[in-house]
Amino acid sequence: MHVLLVKMSSMGDIIHTLPAVTDAMNAIPDLKIDWVVEPAFSDIPAWHPAVKQVIPMALRKWRKNIIGSFPSGEIKQFLQTLKEKKYDAIIDAQGLLKSAIVSKIARGESHGYDKHSAKERISSYFYTHTYAAKKTEHAIKRARFLFSKALHYDLPKTRPNFQIDASKLPALNVELEKRYFVFLHGTTWDTKHYPDSYWQQLLAKTSAHKIRVYLLWGNDQEKKRADIFAENFSCVTVLPKLSITQIATVLKNATAVVAVDTGLGHLSAALTTPTIGLYGPTGADRVGVMGDNQFHLQAQFPCVPCYKRTCQYAKKHKTTIVPACYMTINPDSVWELLAKM
Repeated sequence: MHVLLVKMSSMGDIIHTLPAVTDAMNAIPDLKIDWVVEPAFSDIPAWHPAVKQVIPMALRKWRKNIIGSFPSGEIKQFLQTLKEKKYDAIIDAQGLLKSAIVSKIARGESHGYDKHSAKERISSYFYTHTYAAKKTEHAIKRARFLFSKALHYDLPKTRPNFQIDASKLPALNVELEKRYFVFLHGTTWDTKHYPDSYWQQLLAKTSAHKIRVYLLWGNDQEKKRADIFAENFSCVTVLPKLSITQIATVLKNATAVVAVDTGLGHLSAALTTPTIGLYGPTGADRVGVMGDNQFHLQAQFPCVPCYKRTCQYAKKHKTTIVPACYMTINPDSVWELLAKM
């Protein structure tokens, strides 16, 4: 069976789909999957043994220069690749208008969430078959359910298996210590950031135990924060700018990882590295790290989860900790879990 999977972004969403691919592979022995994905994340699907072709779709790039993209032939080449095969099934696991259009262009019967379950209601009108999935369920569970319905097999009751082939991860040019932690401090929303003062208290504890901590970064702001931490603590090493595949190698070999709500946290979980996820404005029950050796610390606050990019409580009450809900996840509680690891 040849299936086209449309799941273009983001990193966390792509990783959340891997267990569904594993379920399908176990249920359908001859399964082959082609995966439409943004080029920035194209390495991730290729780590799964059921994925035979990765089809990059540079939609973000094309939007920035739509006039120049047509003469270059990039869009034409993508459409030719998309339509050259007739698929036994097309699964849109994204549930957005843009992904629904891709599933409509491809050849074959398409499957997706119904109008009450999709992220964007309009996407449901593009599919041949639609299915109802609870929006309050974890993204991994939703994807596993969708695949089971689209490909006609019983939904497994097993724990999520991301099935990443670690042999495809590259060696590093930098030498890492045998035992180390990785603190994933960078994320997109300001409200998802664990307070810097809390990170510093946590680093003080790891420093006292002489445990090396590696920090990653993806932009100038994250690099600046990491450098400040490194200046204050001798146990901290700021790694150079790394690709996603190189980051995966760092995470795979870590003793433990502490992560805010970010795609790299889900990557760590997919690699079965012991990971502590810190959740303030977002809910671990819907987007938390999942799998073996995974732990959640969820803020306990009246307005949690708010899914807001600005902490209204902190603005109103002028709290020193922003977002205020992180006051219920202090560094001592994080260290207690780390110490057990």
